[in-house]
Amino acid sequence: MAKALIPLVEGFEDIEAVTVIDILRRGGVEVVTASLTDELAVRSSHGITMTADAAFDVAAEESFDAVVLPGGPGTDRLKVEPVFARLRRQKEEGRLIAAICAAPTVLVEAGVLDPEQHVTCYPSCMMDLDRPCANAPVVEDGPLVTGQAPGAALLFALVVLKVLMGEGVARKVARGLVTDVL
Repeated sequence: MAKALIPLVEGFEDIEAVTVIDILRRGGVEVVTASLTDELAVRSSHGITMTADAAFDVAAEESFDAVVLPGGPGTDRLKVEPVFARLRRQKEEGRLIAAICAAPTVLVEAGVLDPEQHVTCYPSCMMDLDRPCANAPVVEDGPLVTGQAPGAALLFALVVLKVLMGEGVARKVARGLVTDVL
C-alpha cells in the first residue's frame, strides 16, 4: 500500500487538503495528516478545524511514497526546516513530492526542485519561483506534481493518485465520482 504525508498548518486551503486526502484514501493510499504545532487541531483558511493524525516531527520520521503540500494563506508556515528536511529526504529517495497553489514556493526554499523541472503554481506566486511557471492546472514532471489553484484540486489529487497507484486506479476513482477530469 502506498503511503502519503500531508502536513497541515494554520490557514491551509480547505479544498486542496481535503480533496487530496479524500481522493488518495478512495484510491487505497494510506494518508497521514500531520500538524506542525503541538496541537493536532488545525484551523483551515475558511475556519474548518481538522484533527491531524499525528505531530509532524513524529510522522516525518516514517517512510512515505509521497509528501503532498496544500497551499493557501498559511503556506508560509510550511517554510520551516523540519518540512525542508523531510522534502530533501523525499527527493534523495526519489519519491513523489506534490504541491499545489502557493505551496510550490516551499519547494523552492527547500531547494528540492531541479533546474529543468517544470512547475505550475497560483498566479500571484509565479514571481516567487526561480523558473518559468506553466499556465496549466496541473504539471507532472518526474517525481514532482504541482497544481495551480483550488480549482485544480480534483485533477491534482487524481494525478497524484495516478503516480502512486497507477492510471487504472485513478480512472476508477474518477469514474466513481462521475468526473472526466482525468
